[in-house]
Amino acid sequence: MPLFRLLALPAILLIALLLLVATEYAVARPSRRTADLAYVAATDPAFSPERHRLDVYAPRVKSATARPVVIFIHGGSWTSGNKNFYSFIGRRLARQGIVAVIINYRLAPQAQVPAMADDCARATVWVTQHIAEYGGDPRQLFVMGHSAGGGLAALLATDNRLFARWGLGQNPVRGAILDDPAGLDMYDYLKKMQYSGDEKYLIPFGKDPAVWKAMSPMYYATAASPPFLMFIGGETYPSISYSSEKFRQRLRQLGREPQFTVLPGKKHVPMVLQLYWQNNIIYRELLKMVATQG
Repeated sequence: MPLFRLLALPAILLIALLLLVATEYAVARPSRRTADLAYVAATDPAFSPERHRLDVYAPRVKSATARPVVIFIHGGSWTSGNKNFYSFIGRRLARQGIVAVIINYRLAPQAQVPAMADDCARATVWVTQHIAEYGGDPRQLFVMGHSAGGGLAALLATDNRLFARWGLGQNPVRGAILDDPAGLDMYDYLKKMQYSGDEKYLIPFGKDPAVWKAMSPMYYATAASPPFLMFIGGETYPSISYSSEKFRQRLRQLGREPQFTVLPGKKHVPMVLQLYWQNNIIYRELLKMVATQG
């Protein structure tokens, strides 16, 4: 099934997310949200008052030591999505002792994927500089994303140039959690153009194959890449299953075999909705990774 079918998801996903958010405050009070922090200066020519914002969710209970940090990047086919729909993820992570950061980034058609990746990198740089103010440890920084956000999270974990551009000599990402990720190898996907409707992806990715490759995490993974957790829906889109397995094989060749879990019966949207429940397998394995890499 073609990736373009993902473009039909935001409306379905939005309804489900709104229902979750509606009951959120009643069930997740042990966290403190600091909302709408700007991670790009308002004086920057590229500054977007809406999209260059992030929310921090910290546990209310104080800790004698700094806590691990997880940055979550939303999906939406690179054309939609908003951090405000994912407060349940921030609160679930905070409830389990994590300082969570949920970010916005610019979207197509106003921006293309290189700008989105740059936004995610700038948000991460902001976190390294400021998260200690919220009880987080910038030395224990992990990235997580669903769908298009999973592809962007993988790019942050593998493409060190994204951080060198903003003055970080070392990639700060200690591990990546990919939840049904899209876009791991858009170079291969867009070269084939084998499905009707694939031209829609030329809006966020453009028409230059060099850009498709530059925005594909597949080509940046090395033996020095951080650990990956990968969760794939057993009934997700074949394009996601295929590219995820291909990425897994690439990491295996490099001696960086990821933890790869297929969740039977799960489709693409439920792969993120399941994060509403604190005892979800993704949280359980995430906490293990954080403890191991801490």
